[in-house]
Amino acid sequence: MAAAIPAAAIDTVTRAPVAIVGAGPAGLMLAHLLGRAGVEAVALDTRTRHEIETTQRAGILEADAARDLVETGVGDRILREGHEHTGVELRFDGRAHRIDFQGLVGASTWLYPQTDVFVDLADARERDGGIVHFGVRDTEVLDVDTATPRVRWTAPDGARHEVRARYVVGADGSRSMCRDLVPQQRRVRYGHEYPFAWFGIMAEAPMSAPELVYAHSEHGFALISRRTDTVQRMYFQCDPQDSVDAWSDERIWQTLQARVAGEDGFRLQEGPVLEKSVLRFRSFVQEPMRWGSLLLAGDAAHTVPPTGARGLNLALHDVKVLAPVLLRALGAEGAAALDDYQPRALQRVWRAQHFSSWMTALLHLPPGASAFDLRRQLGELDCVVGTRAGRSHLAEQYTGWPTRA
Repeated sequence: MAAAIPAAAIDTVTRAPVAIVGAGPAGLMLAHLLGRAGVEAVALDTRTRHEIETTQRAGILEADAARDLVETGVGDRILREGHEHTGVELRFDGRAHRIDFQGLVGASTWLYPQTDVFVDLADARERDGGIVHFGVRDTEVLDVDTATPRVRWTAPDGARHEVRARYVVGADGSRSMCRDLVPQQRRVRYGHEYPFAWFGIMAEAPMSAPELVYAHSEHGFALISRRTDTVQRMYFQCDPQDSVDAWSDERIWQTLQARVAGEDGFRLQEGPVLEKSVLRFRSFVQEPMRWGSLLLAGDAAHTVPPTGARGLNLALHDVKVLAPVLLRALGAEGAAALDDYQPRALQRVWRAQHFSSWMTALLHLPPGASAFDLRRQLGELDCVVGTRAGRSHLAEQYTGWPTRA
């Protein structure tokens, strides 16, 4: 947290029931839900809107998350421009195995980039007259252990502002400074570091498969997805220390083709690689998710490996739970209503941690894996796809335990 700036340096002081630090999808969705209930929230972010909406992020929306965005008036662009996936393909031992989400649990997922979710929410906040400050700096969150917390920041024009709120929500991502406001002796941080990373590319190429393909092979993991009909997103397991400069287009395609190859002759459509990156990841949870007048949501409180596509969905679920709790806390119940937030949020967080870790272990080869390790994984994969119970288990978790399946 930045060093305190003298009160005399404050140019404006305003009041709001809720101040939200972080204006990504979680922060904006919370502001949107509160705004629909007549409660104005002030949201702010160190990034500019242009920076956020031009940072390409993949995204799979659970059935309920997609429905919530549409039904709360964020927009129906998901239905027009997103891609409904009624299943997913697991490739292993050289063969394809489709998990039929609709047939098993009556639900779909939607391929819809997180970047587009942000744009839709930012447009909805602008349409509805919501207060969002992008591109701020020197953010301070003060007095969260009291009933009168404050948030201070410097605007792009250099003016210093303060908002006095009843509650502050830290939705400031995986590098959160808000979570550090919980005293060290009162917080517990759970985490797991993975010994591998994902090498991600965007390629100008035709679509290779209509739905996501998760591939396991003796060479390692690969994930085949799409961005548009002409631009594809793909990942493969790599060393966390790998440099993008060490990977030529030819080497990238050779690696990907080897990891999806099989007796059915499946091959990827190739083309120029437009972007390359190394994505390191870990599992992380901080408890408590509430301290005094501060509540944490999204990546500020927890992160998951990307294998199960749970990160964005967990953030949206957090604020779906938090919005009605805050409305009650601002009403007759007062701060006691906040006690309901953490148990409900954490139940899903730990479910998702289990699923994401399980799917990561199921599909990735750890460094130094033995022949036994490989055969054991194949046996587990066979158990998943070879019985209705196994397929249903994967489908229910991947679609987010749909409430209206």
